[in-house]
Amino acid sequence: MGHREELLAAAKRLLAERGFAHITARDLVAESGTNLASIGYHFGSKEALLNAAIIDSFDDWGNHIEAAMHGRSGDTAMDRLEAFLTGLQDGQKENRSIMVASLQAFGQFEYVPQLRDDLARTYEAARRDLAGLVLGRDPAEIDDATARTIGSTALCLINGMVLQWLIDPDAAPSAADLASALRALAQPDAIGGGRSRVDAR
Repeated sequence: MGHREELLAAAKRLLAERGFAHITARDLVAESGTNLASIGYHFGSKEALLNAAIIDSFDDWGNHIEAAMHGRSGDTAMDRLEAFLTGLQDGQKENRSIMVASLQAFGQFEYVPQLRDDLARTYEAARRDLAGLVLGRDPAEIDDATARTIGSTALCLINGMVLQWLIDPDAAPSAADLASALRALAQPDAIGGGRSRVDAR
């Protein structure tokens, strides 16, 4: 493993232990066994290294979710979505620290154009990948409209679920709760015994 990989691995460990705002360049050097010059050479700055580690951690988390879906994908898109949400939920405790660190990084994108660009590229790829997972198709077959709709909906669920789990895990919905709600919304006549007064107008 070269210095670049050692620094990334060290940054990911420290992010999980301490959070984005509490890591110094010297911490990274000590954890990785490299030197200060390596940070500048490979990443340009400590902040750029931490941002790269956050992006890399998203990939790790995505791989975990994809692996969790194997063997329980189901026959329908809704079944696959529930399997996806279950994989996400199963990884929440293991990934809690990196989720918190990621939220800290999100708070900085307004002031760090490179981080905004990196996150935008990550989200663009994630929309296509998530649409492929839910629809049971190769992401390369997903068109822009499907990525923007199905993929974006999955991303909204991820962001909303993660925030609720981090803030109040005991009251947060389970994957089964959300899947049940989505199925009910797909059949609104089954909710509350029929159409509401607003629907009837």
